[in-house]
Amino acid sequence: MDFISLDIHDYQALITIDRPAALNALNNAVFDELSLALDEVGRSGARALIITGAGDKAFVAGADIKSFVGLDDKSAAKLSHRGQRVFQRLAASAIPTIAAVNGFALGGGCELALACHMRIAASHARFGQPEVKLGLIPGFGGTQRLTRLVGSGVALELLTTGRMIDANEALRIGLVNRVVAADELMSACEALAGEIAQQGPKAVAWAIEAVNRGRDLSLDKALELETELFGSCFNTSDAKEGIQAFIDKRSANFSGE
Repeated sequence: MDFISLDIHDYQALITIDRPAALNALNNAVFDELSLALDEVGRSGARALIITGAGDKAFVAGADIKSFVGLDDKSAAKLSHRGQRVFQRLAASAIPTIAAVNGFALGGGCELALACHMRIAASHARFGQPEVKLGLIPGFGGTQRLTRLVGSGVALELLTTGRMIDANEALRIGLVNRVVAADELMSACEALAGEIAQQGPKAVAWAIEAVNRGRDLSLDKALELETELFGSCFNTSDAKEGIQAFIDKRSANFSGE
């Protein structure tokens, strides 16, 4: 792959978007390669995924604006659907995904971070949805995921001004989980991914499913979903192993079965 690198070890996968000359901007080739990388991660047995950008300036600075020239409503909608499909794969993935935000996460880059399950930011990271400055709105899920994460009032302020915010402001509004020094970013993400990878993979996947599906249900229906998934856990070898390990006062050895 030309613009994506993939490394998998110790049940952890690392995807790096590598277009440093363009500040890792998204284009059709990046979307295609990201989709291929996600296929490989799914086959690998990885239990956690980290996504970051190459270099120390940008996570992903946005979509490649040059590729917007000449688009009409139909071709723009096709591009939107393409980006949404790839990002929805991340959001709906049973493998928990951590965005290691190592610089600018603007436009499509912010939308990529929002599609991940968790976000850890370097202290110099910057976030924003500046599409209105181009006479546009986000097209890769930003209007919806940002609203669900920080609430409609804060989301609309960012969406309608195009204002960029720093990492500490992103932490204050709940856009990121944690802010760390730049030289600690990858070790913090790897530590979190390692902690997740030690847990029962099916339980982790069902926790993600309960949160993702339950968010759009009434509380009663969401509790029914939780009950259904809780019951399903007891059909797994991992639940038997986890319970017995607790009784034996030892660490569980989860197989994913």
